[in-house]
Amino acid sequence: MANVLLLETATPVCSVMLAEDGKIVSSRISAEPSAHSSRLAVFVDEVMEEWGRGYENIDAVCVSSGPGSYTGLRIGVSTAKGLCYALGKPLVAVETLQGMATLFLMQNPGFEGFVCPMIDARRMEVYTAMFDSEGIRLEPTTAQVITVESFGGYLAKGDVAFVGDGAEKTIPILGAYPNAVYGLPFDFSAQGLLPEAIRKYQAREFEDVAYFEPFYLKDFVAKKPVVKGLK
Repeated sequence: MANVLLLETATPVCSVMLAEDGKIVSSRISAEPSAHSSRLAVFVDEVMEEWGRGYENIDAVCVSSGPGSYTGLRIGVSTAKGLCYALGKPLVAVETLQGMATLFLMQNPGFEGFVCPMIDARRMEVYTAMFDSEGIRLEPTTAQVITVESFGGYLAKGDVAFVGDGAEKTIPILGAYPNAVYGLPFDFSAQGLLPEAIRKYQAREFEDVAYFEPFYLKDFVAKKPVVKGLK
């Protein structure tokens, strides 16, 4: 297959993994808040040292492309692009919600229903999409305001597993539905990127390292700094 370095920084999790011939052989994960900037480069070095075969033996670098944390995405993508430039290796990007759905199904192999991964987009919005129990995408990634109308159609058809750091926000609105499923095992990491990363590598679906940008979905709006004593 291929030796792929996997980077996940779009979610609160900072995760780096090295896959050799389709299997994870080294990994580092941290859910510490705001750890991406301080941990990512360290994790890459530790994973590579543990693997022991040298950067030149990587076949590709895969990054979680978003949507998600603006800062996290910038850190992950800039690190991935820097590695690709320095090593002359191709860049593969996997959409974050797809990686979440894939890993949920890997961790819950008996689940039969719909998978709705969610990333908190602040206020009552989430970044979300819908997948079936085979991991096939049914709805595109969107920024959704949580309403009954947005998800009721799928809840009427069968179980819907809401997963990710945005899922808790749906409980007051959707939690009363008998088909709304919460609490199944789910620990997101870069492992969820691997199946699609391998597929894209074999199909040579590479990103342009010079021009690739993360999938932000919404424009970043910087907050005006508040200085005490000034209006």
